[in-house]
Amino acid sequence: MMVLVFYVAIFVASMLVWGRIKAHRERHDYTSLKTVTFGDESAIVPDRVASIISLLAIFLIWGAFTGSKIVPLHVPGPFVGETTFTYTARDATGAQGDAEVKVLVYKDSAKPAAPAVAEGDGIAKGDSDVVAAWRSVLLRPAANDAPGAEIVAVNGQPISVDTPLAVENGQVVLTSRGSLNFQPYGGWQMEPIWLPAPEAVVARLIEISSTGYQNTSLWGHLAASLGRVLAGFFLGSLVGIPLGYAMGLSSWFRGWFDPIVEFMRPVPPLALIPLVIIWFGIWETGKIVLLFLAALWIMVIAARSGVSGVKLSKIHAAYSLGASKAQIMRHVIIPNSLPDIFTGARVAMGVCWGTVVAAELVAAQKGAGMMIIAASKFQLTDIVVMGIILIGIIGYGMDILMRLAEKKLVPWKGRG
Repeated sequence: MMVLVFYVAIFVASMLVWGRIKAHRERHDYTSLKTVTFGDESAIVPDRVASIISLLAIFLIWGAFTGSKIVPLHVPGPFVGETTFTYTARDATGAQGDAEVKVLVYKDSAKPAAPAVAEGDGIAKGDSDVVAAWRSVLLRPAANDAPGAEIVAVNGQPISVDTPLAVENGQVVLTSRGSLNFQPYGGWQMEPIWLPAPEAVVARLIEISSTGYQNTSLWGHLAASLGRVLAGFFLGSLVGIPLGYAMGLSSWFRGWFDPIVEFMRPVPPLALIPLVIIWFGIWETGKIVLLFLAALWIMVIAARSGVSGVKLSKIHAAYSLGASKAQIMRHVIIPNSLPDIFTGARVAMGVCWGTVVAAELVAAQKGAGMMIIAASKFQLTDIVVMGIILIGIIGYGMDILMRLAEKKLVPWKGRG
């Protein structure tokens, strides 16, 4: 929740500041008064300054909430150091005595020795222990106290079983067996096992780039996943685009395949894994078939939508000029449907990248998804984050390439 609040605050602040800067930089003459109609999507282009600020904001929040050394600002982190509180013990006769408990909280270092504590000479004798940050420690001060003594108060405040009591730098809970469970203040920063700092991910990237992981180089893992995705996407497009054209041009094809397409479209590819394994096995064929099915229905709908969106006036104009059906298909329907097909291809590629991790879940010897899954079993979060970032970068790079291809091959998009 705090991460979302920080992100929204940075978004609003940067938008207001950059809007003021742009207002002062723009010309204030007749030309500047020319605007596009509100809602004209074709006139909206990404503001690259906003893109840069967005990436920097994500990096800043990531570093701030993980205690990164390369980020100047940090949210409060876990308590580290020595803390002390007192407890009151009472024996069977009703006599009471106070003693001191010292706890040393450490982080990113070898486990230190417990701090020395003065041993009381009354009913309570005191205790000490060490605990790692974000962890808790079970203290047994009553074990050193007079026989039959039980803890009745902490820092002079009465304490009851299973009721947290705040102390300096943490909280204490009295267990049913008379022990004290001390948990130091964790702060707002995330524990490395949940989310490592950016420099830890970069260090792991450098290490795996040179030594590999699970007997395969990093580039071997990425190439294996990329090959599977491209093979599944290519086969899905090879079958899906002609089928989509047929459904858009023939009522018989539309009636025959529409129930199948509309039934399979909402089924997530992950739900098909057991069936794909039974039919095609656990090796490469099964993985490519799963990615093929992930792309197939998207490409069918994209091609069908592209055909349905062709303006009838263009087809009538072509007929009036004496064009045949083949010429209309080549010069009218295909060119006008390409924008929808490219949009579907971008969506299908993203779905394939999202499915490749699941496709490599079973019996994969290499692949980015296999690397992530293997690392998660050993709680190597830095490798998991590294793999997710690499998959995202490659997917984004492929999307940019598809945008460039669309811009080159379909220059008439958005021009009627």
